[in-house]
Amino acid sequence: MRPLRPFNFNTSAELFPAAIRKKKRAGFAYRRFGTAAEAVRFAMEELPADSLNGAYLQVEEARFDQNGIRTLYESEAFPLPRRPVEDKAPDADAA
Repeated sequence: MRPLRPFNFNTSAELFPAAIRKKKRAGFAYRRFGTAAEAVRFAMEELPADSLNGAYLQVEEARFDQNGIRTLYESEAFPLPRRPVEDKAPDADAA
């Protein structure tokens, strides 16, 4: 695996989520962020999985697909706190 080239998480970024074809309106549209770190966190923690699939992040001249966004989020250099991993169905055990 190649090491990630130095990446400036403080650079502004644009996020282009994929449209959800099954719905009349996609939940999210194009969005511009003050920092790439905010864009990456939003993509990983807020976008529905079907919007993230096919989405891309543009930072200056570089584009990152879903896998690239995930790599940035999981990198040791990611400067923001990550959301703790939780079960998607919190009441699943209370059945």
